[in-house]
Amino acid sequence: MEEPPLREEEEEEGDEAGPEGALGKSPFQLTAEDVYDISYVMGRELMALGSDPRVTQLQFKIVRVLEMLEALVNEGSLTVEELRMERDNLRKEVEGLRRESSAAGREMNLGPDKMVVDLTDPNRPRFTLQELRDVLQERNKLKSQLLVVQEELQCYKRKHGCWQSASERE
Repeated sequence: MEEPPLREEEEEEGDEAGPEGALGKSPFQLTAEDVYDISYVMGRELMALGSDPRVTQLQFKIVRVLEMLEALVNEGSLTVEELRMERDNLRKEVEGLRRESSAAGREMNLGPDKMVVDLTDPNRPRFTLQELRDVLQERNKLKSQLLVVQEELQCYKRKHGCWQSASERE
């Protein structure tokens, strides 16, 4: 069989790698056109083998594999295009949000766990929650030590008062 004239014209026009170039591409870079080029190359090779029934059976299997490859490439191209469109939409949305935030000026939406503190306010919070906990723990420890010392002082006063009265008697 003769090669299709359309392909010959394409090869001459400037497909520098020709149809064989599609076989050298990464699977992730393949296009539907590359699958057609691979099909062309495989068909040409099979024609050179002759009309043995085994070659014919192999040819049907190869055609099926190429159809599946074409479907995968087309699906991948659609997915890539969908992702590009989604990326472009997200970029537009981000640009819109940036414009809104710059227009809003100092009004910011900080989120549920954030707060704005006026540094000129004399009643503003100055300590973290952990620092306050530490201070309270230290205060409670000192308070308990004070109670112990006060009890000891009461004991000494009683002993001293008793001792004084005994020494006064002498």
